[in-house]
Amino acid sequence: MTVNYGSKRTVVGAHYGLRDWLGQRVTAALMALFTLLVLAQVLLTRGPIGYESWAGIFAAQWMKVLTFTVIIALAYHVWVGMRDIWMDYIKPVSIRLSLQVFTLVWLAACAGWAVQVLWRL
Repeated sequence: MTVNYGSKRTVVGAHYGLRDWLGQRVTAALMALFTLLVLAQVLLTRGPIGYESWAGIFAAQWMKVLTFTVIIALAYHVWVGMRDIWMDYIKPVSIRLSLQVFTLVWLAACAGWAVQVLWRL
């Protein structure tokens, strides 16, 4: 006897597929390019690197917008990774949901703090 599951087959787990896989790769590439940009600016800075130098790097409006974009990309990147970890390894639904909510609140707080620091420069 052959059992044919066809289109009614149930897949368990994260099952978000290509969208999240691609999101992880795009955000990782954006963060890598941003890191190279900041590293190049630091290496091209003459003299000692202090607060004034760091503030100068992030003072331009385009750099603040780019940094904000990277902060959002980082938060999304972390969310996808942590969500998949919670879904793969934490089986009790109540604990998994609690960890997911904690992760979202923590990421929102960290992103908010980072933006506040960025726009104070």
